[in-house]
Amino acid sequence: MDFDKQLKLQAYLDGELPEGERRAVESSLAQDAEAAALLAEFRHTNAALGTFESELKLPESREFFWSKIERELRRQEVVPRRETQLSWLWWVGWRRFLVPVGAVAALALLLVSLRTNHPGGGTGSGIVATFADDKAFTYRDQTQGTTLVWLSYAADDKSKEGASEEAIQD
Repeated sequence: MDFDKQLKLQAYLDGELPEGERRAVESSLAQDAEAAALLAEFRHTNAALGTFESELKLPESREFFWSKIERELRRQEVVPRRETQLSWLWWVGWRRFLVPVGAVAALALLLVSLRTNHPGGGTGSGIVATFADDKAFTYRDQTQGTTLVWLSYAADDKSKEGASEEAIQD
């Protein structure tokens, strides 16, 4: 049986068909056993469902009933918001204190690390670096603000005393 016929049988059972279509369905029921069986099944289903459907009468109107539900939902939403706001305010208060304290601590740490990281370990003077060969080194005195680079190379033959200026320029 096709879907349209099934819908017509359901409409017939519900009393929704016009007079002409209702008579046509009644005449087809006498000839079609499958349609008659389906109509009987629809009637049994309606009867079974009808026992479960009890109409509930509310003491107030439908709009008033739903407005009470809506008010209750809104009231319950307000309580968690206040708790959230209070916990947030607590964190904001601590953050206002911790951010400046953290910045000062970071600055102090930076100053201490700069003070202790200069060559010589903060004593004020010492050998800063030695070169690959042992004939040159650098000495820095932080307290005096001086740096000494010591080069101990033997002089070239061209730059010895008594050599001509032309030989030195070549």
